[in-house]
Amino acid sequence: MPVSTTLLALDGSRIDGSLYLDVTGLAHRAPAAVGESVALWSAYGLAVFAMLMLAAWWRARRASAPGMAVALAAPLIVVAVFAVDTALKSVLREPRPCRVLPAGTTLEACPGPGDWSLPSNHTVIAFAAAAVLWRCDRRLGAAAALAAVAMGASRVFVGVHYPHDVLAGALLGLALGALLARAALLAGPAVASLRAGRLRLLLGT
Repeated sequence: MPVSTTLLALDGSRIDGSLYLDVTGLAHRAPAAVGESVALWSAYGLAVFAMLMLAAWWRARRASAPGMAVALAAPLIVVAVFAVDTALKSVLREPRPCRVLPAGTTLEACPGPGDWSLPSNHTVIAFAAAAVLWRCDRRLGAAAALAAVAMGASRVFVGVHYPHDVLAGALLGLALGALLARAALLAGPAVASLRAGRLRLLLGT
C-alpha cells in the first residue's frame, strides 16, 4: 500500500517516478514469456557472476601473480562493496517505488517496509563483479558488463527499483570494485610465494 511521501526520508518518486511507471507499464504489456524470463534473470542472474569469477580464477592460473591475486580477491571485493551499499541504504532510507507509486502488481513481489531501495543491491553486486573481472580478464569483464546492464535494467522492469537506484548502484559498484581490484594487485608477491609451495596446483599451472 502506498505510504505518504511526508514520511519518507528520501522521496525517490520525485526524481524519476514517471519513468519507473513507464517501465512497469511496459512490463505489464509485455508477453508473459518475456516477463517470466526477465523475472527469472532478476532473481537468479547473480549466479552468473559467481561462475564468471570461478572462470577468472581458472584462467588466472596461467596469468601473472598479481592477476591471480585479483581473481582470488574478487568474491571478497564483491562482499565488501555489498557491505558498503547496505550501510548506505540504511542512511538514505528510500522506500521501494512499488510501495509509493501505483504500479499495480509487479513482476517481483514488492519488498516490505524497511527493505530500502537506494542503491540497488543486485546492481551494485553485478557492477562490482564486472569491474573486478575486467581487471582479471577483458573477455570475462566484457561479458560481465553486459550481464550487469541486463541485471540493472531487470530490477526496474520487475518493479522493485527506480531507475536512479540502478544508476547509483552501477556507479558505486564500478567505482569501489575498480578501486579494490587495483589494491588487490599489491598481493601479487604473496601469491607468487604461494605458487612455489603446496598451493601451486590451485594458483598456477
